[in-house]
Order: sequence, then structure tokens, then C-alpha cells
Amino acid sequence: METGAVHYGLNRWDWRTPSAFAVEVARAEEAGFSHAFLPVNPLAVPDPYVFLAAGAAATERMVFGPLLETPVLRPPAVAAGSIATIDAIAPGRAMLTYGVGDTAVRWLGRRPATVAELEAACRDARRYLAGDAIDVGAAAPARLRHARPVPVWLAAGGPRTLRMAGRVADGVFIRVGTHPANLRVAVDAVRAGAVEAGRSLDDVDVAVIVHTASTEDPAEIRALARAMAAGFYEYSPALFDQAGFEWNGPDIEELKTQIWPDFHHAADLVAAGRLVDFLPDDVARSFSFCGSTGEIAEQLTAVLDAVPEASIVVPHPIPTPRFGHALDHVTWFSEGVIAKL
Repeated sequence: METGAVHYGLNRWDWRTPSAFAVEVARAEEAGFSHAFLPVNPLAVPDPYVFLAAGAAATERMVFGPLLETPVLRPPAVAAGSIATIDAIAPGRAMLTYGVGDTAVRWLGRRPATVAELEAACRDARRYLAGDAIDVGAAAPARLRHARPVPVWLAAGGPRTLRMAGRVADGVFIRVGTHPANLRVAVDAVRAGAVEAGRSLDDVDVAVIVHTASTEDPAEIRALARAMAAGFYEYSPALFDQAGFEWNGPDIEELKTQIWPDFHHAADLVAAGRLVDFLPDDVARSFSFCGSTGEIAEQLTAVLDAVPEASIVVPHPIPTPRFGHALDHVTWFSEGVIAKL
């Protein structure tokens, strides 16, 4: 889906089988969506590259990639080799996105990647995909024999990671909610990083990921929005400060003992949101798309006004749709939200 210069993608699908995924992304392509992403979590999601390959073979225009990879689980040479294979199936329709990998690595008892590790992974992946020879301390330099020109993106929310993404990535997915102050601070951080590296913001593509309440129950929407706001405060309390908000409730570490692994990924997001029912409505609405389809259309317009540089918007559905529900989300978003813009 494209409105003006903005494209839309989804990151939740029917992943029971590769063929089921291929059917859904083909239908999403018909509806106008342009990007299909898959999460990477070895314990929760089947091999994403097998599914991406099936989707790539079943479509003509859709761009495919993981959202997101992490060097903790897949080193740059491995990730680059996999995404280059997808690009061989669908030339010019693949992208690789790295990030810290919160949930996937925590489920395995590992720690998320550091900013330095992410930067190194991004640099190395770009070099592998360019066909460069890389000194890895082996008898001979390492070179990806089936290299292809696939862009490498980073997903980021913290200022250091955003600035680093501006220095080294082909593009950056900004994930800071919907408040205009936080969005502009994020874009400014990417711009600052680009300038440090002798680049400009024109050299770095910008996209926005926003949690989107895909339910029609007002009480559930209210709780989901609060869970998302709490999740951002949990990891980046500066986002509250930048927006002029205060956390007037129990200590976040105390509340975290009642959920797992965090507020963004709790098994019951509605219950998690009810734990932070003290958060005002304006705070809740500043970290996700929520409300009626008309209200979400207005929120989307405000985000695009705040980030006119955005080339892709990913309305991340919450809670995670049950198998077979992704097409409903495609229809709901395209006909219910975009049609109102």
C-alpha cells in the first residue's frame, strides 16, 4: 500500500506453514501493501527465511525481510548469506534489519546486543552483501560468494542506537511511539549520526513502527495502549521526559515482577495494561495507534506530519493476531484506516 511517498508493511502473518504465509502476503500485495516482515525468534516462530522465500516466489512487488535479526543469534555472515538468497529469488525485493532482539534472546537466557555489537554487525553485513573481503583472522579473508546488493537497516529507539544507525545503516526503523516530540528527537539523532559519518539524512531511509491496537473493544484498547506506554517507559524513561509526562505510579521494577518478559511482550497484554491503569489517556495515546479506525487515521496523519521523511510505516498489530487473522488486519487497516486519510 502506498499513499504518496509512504509505503505500508506488516510484521504479523499466518506462519503455520510457508504456503499459508505465501497466500496471505500475496493477498496483502493485492490490497496494496508493499512490505512483508517476519520476526526472528527460534522458540516461537518457524525459520523466517524459509517463509520469506515462499512469499517472495508468490509475489511480484512485495519487499521481504526479517524484522528483526540480532547478531546475538545470527552473525552477519549468516544473516547476509540468508537474505542474499531471498534477493536471488526476488531481485531488488529484500532487506535485512538488525536490532537488539529483546524477546528472542531473553527467552534463551542471553543478553540483548550492545550498541557496539549492533554497529559492527551492520558494518560487516553491508560489506558481505557488497562482496567485500573481510579479515576475520582465518587463513584467508572471508567473502560471501553469492553476495547481492541488499540494504541493511537497523531498528532503534534509544538515542545512541539511533545516532549509530545514522552513521552506518542504509535505513532505520524508528520505534518511539507517536508523540511528535519523541519522533523529532529520534529523527534528529539519526541526522546527527549521518553528519558524523559525512552523510546526510537523504542517505538514510527512515521508517516508523507503531504498535496498533487491532481490537474493537474500547476497554481492551485502553488497556493495550497503557501496556505499550509502560513498555516504552520500562526501557526508555527519557521518552516520558521528552514528551513532558510523569510516571505517577508504583516503581516499574516492582510491576515487572507480575509480567514476563516485559510490558510489550506479556502473554496477556490486556492484563498488563490494567496494572498501569493510573496512566492518563493522553500518555497512553502517545505510544501506539489506538481507538476507532477514524481516530487511528488521524493519529497516522499526525505521525507522518511529524516525520515527513518516513518512507515506510509498519502498524504492528497488538495483540499478536491468531493464525488466519492477518488478512483481516490487512483489510481492516487498508479499508478502515487508509481509506479515511
